[in-house]
Amino acid sequence: MMYPSDEVHTSFITDRANYCYRVMPFGLKNAGATYQRMMDKIFYHQIGRNMEVYIDDMVVKTT
Repeated sequence: MMYPSDEVHTSFITDRANYCYRVMPFGLKNAGATYQRMMDKIFYHQIGRNMEVYIDDMVVKTT
């Protein structure tokens, strides 16, 4: 589990909702692939248009 006060540091906002992790998604077997698959599913409208996600990183393009 993550310290409750650290949850705010893992949050991100989309046009549909605000998200934050309640537990850290790293350190588990296949965590990288699972994270990538989850990000691809959540952000499929933004990826390639204004966002790139790769394994444990994401870049959000703004103007």
